[in-house]
Amino acid sequence: MKVAIFHDYIGAIGGGEKLVLTLARGLGADVITTDVDMDSVKKMGFEDINIISLGTTLKMPPLKQIDASIKFATSNYSKEYEFFIFSGNWAPFAAKKHKPNLYYCHTPTRAFYDLYDNYLKKHSFFIAVPFVIWVYFHKKFSENYLGHVCKIVTNSENTKRRIRKYLHRESEVIYPPIDVSRFKLKEYGDFWLSVNRLYPEKRVELQIEAFRKMPDKKLLVVGGYATGDHASGYASEVTDNLPGNIKLLGSVSEEKLLELYASCKGFLTTAMDEDFGMTPVEAMASGKPVVAVKEGGYLESVSDGKTGILTKPYVENIIEAVITVSKNPETYKNACIERAKMFDKSIFVKKIIEAVNQVKDSNK
Repeated sequence: MKVAIFHDYIGAIGGGEKLVLTLARGLGADVITTDVDMDSVKKMGFEDINIISLGTTLKMPPLKQIDASIKFATSNYSKEYEFFIFSGNWAPFAAKKHKPNLYYCHTPTRAFYDLYDNYLKKHSFFIAVPFVIWVYFHKKFSENYLGHVCKIVTNSENTKRRIRKYLHRESEVIYPPIDVSRFKLKEYGDFWLSVNRLYPEKRVELQIEAFRKMPDKKLLVVGGYATGDHASGYASEVTDNLPGNIKLLGSVSEEKLLELYASCKGFLTTAMDEDFGMTPVEAMASGKPVVAVKEGGYLESVSDGKTGILTKPYVENIIEAVITVSKNPETYKNACIERAKMFDKSIFVKKIIEAVNQVKDSNK
């Protein structure tokens, strides 16, 4: 069966990009997208995947998002593939012309729904007004095209609840894939690790302020940001005036990332109501304890007190958790490794194939 996977754009390395490329490899599928950063693809180790670009998008938000949506809505590969999978916020605009299909929903567009007020508060009047107008119209178009999706699969019970609340659809939870076999434990080194794109919802500023108050501890932050979205200004803010015990490494190769996981003391993540979050599982696959905020998908991946600590999203609470875990990080090792096995990529690919077959059978 010839499968095509539509994905918004492949820019900065993130969980969504890893999921799509892992799935493409598992299904022998092609990826159809807009902007493609081949350097990021190579760093993730997926240069063998056939990626088709519909063309680059305009770099200014929300023109970037509108442009991507139009490109997907006007594309037509219906004669070239037998099944279609969508990933991202704008790729489902291709659903009307591409059936049978399945949508792997990482989350309903957060700027349209649960984070709408947050985005509005952070911008001046002159930016807020165009934002409100964009959301009003684009949200209606988005929901219309989502009506052409045959089945929705999602990454966590947390996101499943969002889909039910905002899209009024049911979905099936299939946890994102982690290639557990690639992760190793080398040592519990002298640094903590954070892996996240520099986006406001990742709340990297909490990590920075916590380690600013712990000058005896070191934090390495991996992750960049995509141009033409809401991250640019935030990235400038968090990178300004960093203390000497924190280093931003930007995007790194998969080999370098595996080495960092293998050598860190522990892993820290602070995203706001994270959809699922693949990075804590990657850390646990390396035998490393996780300090995560007690919300979102982390409640499904991190076992509090066994594979790390779930804490409140405040600097003082994060400091307390980091200090506690730092005393004996090796005691979490076995529980972390066993927990990570529950999210192995073999389970993910098998369940996606089952979901695809269900859609195909129902469309006969």
